[in-house]
Amino acid sequence: MEARYDPLAPRTLVLLGLIAACVISRLIPHPWNFSPIEAVALFAGARFADRRLAMLVPIAAMALSDIVLGFHGGIPVVYACIALMAWFGHGLREGASAWRIAAYGLASAGFFFIATNLQVWLASGMYPLTVEGLVACFTAALPFFQNQLAGVAFYGTLLFGGWALLARRVPALAAA
Repeated sequence: MEARYDPLAPRTLVLLGLIAACVISRLIPHPWNFSPIEAVALFAGARFADRRLAMLVPIAAMALSDIVLGFHGGIPVVYACIALMAWFGHGLREGASAWRIAAYGLASAGFFFIATNLQVWLASGMYPLTVEGLVACFTAALPFFQNQLAGVAFYGTLLFGGWALLARRVPALAAA
């Protein structure tokens, strides 16, 4: 008999609490692109058995914070990237070593950087649709990418490391 998902199980509540704490940090002043969202998506993918829930949680968190911060034309691409990161994070369910988490974080941040900046280049009208415009777009985005990598590293360490410490103290949380 298949176990049913319990949204009020202690494990689920702790997972949601850790994610909520990181998302709240998106609403306080911080450097541009130093955001918890990519780490939250990877963490949700790694810790929620249900992939739909793993994708829904970071997208819902992003949408709720975007109500306060504002929406923009690139939202569909951003949200699609977040959903894909959560799906990708499912690969961290087994054997989430520090090196694997770092590699997944780097790959996710790189994917997000490329996809969202291609969208900016193609749709914003800020850059000519030439090779020179593409190079200018990506060059202008490099400082944001640096902050994004720092955010993924910081929040990934906070989430995955915090979870590992907590699961050692409360073995019931480690259950799938």
